[in-house]
Amino acid sequence: MRLAVYNVENLFDRAKAMNLGSWEEGKPVLEHFAALNQLLGQVEYSDADKVEIARLVVELGMEQSDTGPFVILRRNRGGLLKRPTAGGVVVVADGRADWVGSLELRDEPVNEHAMRNTARVMVDLEADVLGIVEVESRPVLSAFNREILPAIGGTPFRHVMVIDGNDERGIDVGMMTRKGYPIGAMHSHVDDCTPNGEAIFSRDCPEYEITTPAGAQLVVMVNHLKSKGYGGKAKSDAKRKAQAKRIAEIYEKLIERGVEYVAVIGDFNDTPGSDPLEPLLGGTSLKDIFKHDAFDDGGYPGTYGGCTASNKIDYILLSPALFAKVKDGGVFRKGMWPGVRPKKWESYDEVKRQEDAASDHAALWVDLDI
Repeated sequence: MRLAVYNVENLFDRAKAMNLGSWEEGKPVLEHFAALNQLLGQVEYSDADKVEIARLVVELGMEQSDTGPFVILRRNRGGLLKRPTAGGVVVVADGRADWVGSLELRDEPVNEHAMRNTARVMVDLEADVLGIVEVESRPVLSAFNREILPAIGGTPFRHVMVIDGNDERGIDVGMMTRKGYPIGAMHSHVDDCTPNGEAIFSRDCPEYEITTPAGAQLVVMVNHLKSKGYGGKAKSDAKRKAQAKRIAEIYEKLIERGVEYVAVIGDFNDTPGSDPLEPLLGGTSLKDIFKHDAFDDGGYPGTYGGCTASNKIDYILLSPALFAKVKDGGVFRKGMWPGVRPKKWESYDEVKRQEDAASDHAALWVDLDI
């Protein structure tokens, strides 16, 4: 069977703040959004909270309207704030129970060429089991599977599953499998918390139990760890390390239960030698597919952007028993922008501009004899 993982960077729609020319452009918006969302969720608003809420509303371009360039404030009932004719914003609510509504990131359609190139990658991978990172929802992934894959000559997957996670931006993780590879038991970890009650996973760490046509069973965990993109380095590193530690714990419990075939796949947002990933990469028996003799990295050690060693952030980790079943593996970069002088790798003819790339991430695949 062929197991693969791919960060698609959304299929149909993506938050406008995440779809700008560079990550740095959208970073302030995402930081302000996260800070405002946290404040709005508090049971009580202090005077200082109200001042900060008003400031962030203005910073997000909503001084005149609930619809800003990147964010929408939905107020269904109750009173949250007023906008005096003299200007500015005044918060009138004393806490979360005083109003009903939500703060949401505005979406915009993904480039049509990029969307079709994403479908080409998914088809050309020829995976039997495909982990998907950064997908909007199950209905979206299902529609993409039914409508877009056949439109470029592909065959839809038989099974499509996404468990809604903790991310408010519509970037979840999911699973697609072919006929003969049914998804059985599923376990979500969206409610796993630290001792102080904070959710561990930015998205989720779902466990999917999959049966092969030969009757073998494996558990695949799809992950998307905390990004380095916004928030302080120390805080984001600590979050990613807590996630890696929890994944390691889940893996060890599976092994203790007698599960031989386990795969941990996804975008870990850090490099192999990093401290945040040490609990997972150094503290368990999991083996990185890049280290297998049969694996071909295509001449580049990375999986993201320019694919240098510092851009190695996507992974397929296998339990020892599963690692022993590897027959082949590689990195699929045809949907990525290859650069221009000279091109780093072969890409689809349809990738004529950087914005036409299917994703900034390569897909990883491995063939297993099970």
